[in-house]
Amino acid sequence: MSQSPGLFIDIGRKARDLLYKDYGQQPPLHFHYQYIDSSFDLSCKCGDIVPGLSTVFRFIIPDSGRVELRYLSDYAGISASVGLKANHNRSIGLDPTVKFSGVIGSSLFSLGTDVAIDVSTRTFKNYNTGLSFNAVFLNASLTLNDKLDSLKASYYQELNPLTRTAVAAELKHTFSHNSSLSDDNVITTTFTGGVQHALFPSTLVKARINTDGMVGALVQQSFWERFSVSIAGEVDFRAKSWIPKMGFSMALRS
Repeated sequence: MSQSPGLFIDIGRKARDLLYKDYGQQPPLHFHYQYIDSSFDLSCKCGDIVPGLSTVFRFIIPDSGRVELRYLSDYAGISASVGLKANHNRSIGLDPTVKFSGVIGSSLFSLGTDVAIDVSTRTFKNYNTGLSFNAVFLNASLTLNDKLDSLKASYYQELNPLTRTAVAAELKHTFSHNSSLSDDNVITTTFTGGVQHALFPSTLVKARINTDGMVGALVQQSFWERFSVSIAGEVDFRAKSWIPKMGFSMALRS
């Protein structure tokens, strides 16, 4: 069993995947009311160039692309990436943002940071830091995101490996004032909870709810262990009209 702490994106990943992955606002093919907004998310990982070093290519057509180098050892995980993005005339230009991240620790406990630098202005575009605890019985993480402006605590626990039954929760608190919510500046705190369960070995059901009035559900059907189809729906009960937002996605893994 690997003792590597993984990468920064792995901090809180299990809870994040249960609560957000493949839901209505994220799938590559998204149906929303009377129009269709579609895109394709393609990624490819090259095997170890040297022991522990790999390359990841990701393209979101027609918006952007990114190349990332990753290095994993028993006690550290490091990544660096540079991206491409589409400009206003639909041509592809070099993204001025370069990202670096590093994690130290082990598979049980890890501590890391993530930094994005705007090359054109030589300023920090974003920086995050976090820590995680990953035991057999639970996964927990604590991160400071958005230039340390928001605090996020997450929890994930697998209840039954045979049926993939698991629960997850996330508490996000924003320190700065957000005047977009009302005339008076307020500080926002959101709690999100979710659960997943496999009805059959190839059929996964997920549901989530948060304190902002959003309720969502998802059904994912897998075929041949490499191809899956997801149908997701979400309703905002704070909105004047409770019209659900629906999403449909397909994923093919090598």
